[in-house]
Amino acid sequence: MSNNQFGRQGWTPTRIGNQDGKTYVITGTTSGTGFEAAKILLAKGARVIMLNRNAAKSAATVASLKEQLGDEIDVLNVTMDLAEQASVKEAAAEVLEKADRIDALICNAAIAQVPKRVLTVDGFESQLGVNHFGHFTLQALLFPLIKASKGRIVTVGSLGYDMGLKTIKFDDLNWENDYTPNDAYSQSKLAQIMCIYELQDKLKQAGVTGVKAYACHPGSSRTSLIATSGSWMMRIIFGLMKLSPLTQPAENGAYPMLMCATEPTLDQSAFYGPTGRNNWVGPVGAHKLEPHAKDKAVAEKLWQVSETATGISWTI
Repeated sequence: MSNNQFGRQGWTPTRIGNQDGKTYVITGTTSGTGFEAAKILLAKGARVIMLNRNAAKSAATVASLKEQLGDEIDVLNVTMDLAEQASVKEAAAEVLEKADRIDALICNAAIAQVPKRVLTVDGFESQLGVNHFGHFTLQALLFPLIKASKGRIVTVGSLGYDMGLKTIKFDDLNWENDYTPNDAYSQSKLAQIMCIYELQDKLKQAGVTGVKAYACHPGSSRTSLIATSGSWMMRIIFGLMKLSPLTQPAENGAYPMLMCATEPTLDQSAFYGPTGRNNWVGPVGAHKLEPHAKDKAVAEKLWQVSETATGISWTI
């Protein structure tokens, strides 16, 4: 794609200036693209607050980052399980206690292709519960500080948004019927993306110009996502794909979220990710988003359903 606003190479982290005094909150940083994003921001002088489910893995991640970047980096982990609304609420309270500003909240953590239907403790289908409802609550609770900081909310979606039913299954959100790992995953990522564009509309209606909201995706990156939650068949398929030129290193997969978190002049209405073959790999920039992801009637209903399901009302 030659009309990339960042030129033929696309966006790269060389564009990130000194981040001293800035604070980034990132979900899912113990491996993959989240780890790489945290590392790059810390290397630029930012403070990074990581939100991860596994305390032992988080401690190992902090140790690894300090080993690579030096003991003086400002990194903190807050334990949070996106599958439990109570845990999200506790973690958000801890972040608000420990951070005096949030320059960007990067919603990166996800589970994918869960082989058999599983419900969270709150009764949500697990992929919708973790990927969408968990992040929806986190965003709402951290929003006042993000607003005060004139910060950003970055949702890391997936091309999976276009690989399922292409809408929200309101009559059976939790897949009591016809569950498939892919359809449920697709719906969860579509829900995340739709809510970012709906948030943009709500900010505009409220006259809030200081907060920016962006949707992006990592392309086809070599991470542990499928290996962590996918079926053995998906693991084999993705394992073979990792050996092909159709995938890219996890570091490259971190570029879209880093761009959305730091680049000064970006069009919020765009969708960002690799612009090469199938949008799986290649230079990072804006690319086509299928119209169903911006279906206004569905997005408005999804927002209402999400507030009701989580019991959380946004104050914009």
